Amino acid sequence: MSTSKMSLKLLIDAKRNKVVFAEAGKDFVDFLLSLLALPLGTVILLLTKSTTIGCISSLYGSFEKLDESYLQPNQNKDSILKPTITTQVTNPNFLLPDTKKPENRKLYYCSSHPGYVSDIQNSVCSYCRSGTTRYMNQEVKFVGTNVSASTDTPASDQAGGYVRGLVTYMVTGDLSVSPMSMVSGVGLLNKLDIKDFGVLEEKVVELGINEGLELLKASLLSKDALTAVFLPKLN
Repeated sequence: MSTSKMSLKLLIDAKRNKVVFAEAGKDFVDFLLSLLALPLGTVILLLTKSTTIGCISSLYGSFEKLDESYLQPNQNKDSILKPTITTQVTNPNFLLPDTKKPENRKLYYCSSHPGYVSDIQNSVCSYCRSGTTRYMNQEVKFVGTNVSASTDTPASDQAGGYVRGLVTYMVTGDLSVSPMSMVSGVGLLNKLDIKDFGVLEEKVVELGINEGLELLKASLLSKDALTAVFLPKLN
């Protein structure tokens, strides 16, 4: 998982102590939309230590303690407690911890036939010619999937994620997303009855994994997630 941070420009109503909207790029909008694709089991796994979401966390905890002898033979706990997330959701730009279970299994190959593997170290390679005994003792090296994209990859609409790049988006406090425009900005100010532009302030904030988790939590518990997450840090 990438440890880099995103930048976000906030327009704040200083009089009401409220975030009016955020001026965001593709990366932040992709992150927000990725929250919709998270399996419920993953949400609980990410938040259970920091908050309680009704009684669903109790259900999660009880199933976590349930002995696997009670499960159907074709079922396992991880399929529910740590469900697989789609490739798009695990994009390295998304600000959530990696919940994937580490792969402990080791595989070995013969140096003459690297295309064939065994999970038994030093087993005899059956593909070597008769009379030549070679052993499968070279360990396969696994490459992680959560790696950042190459720095020379141009930003484009083909860069993955959900929305198009090279577009500025407006994200309101309740996490509604729309393309940024003068009309939409003025319309929102009128809707919030903000007539004195002197009360408006611009602030640039950075988001890391902590803020990503806070936004996930606030999206479930608050009607004004941006204000709940960022204003306490700015005051």
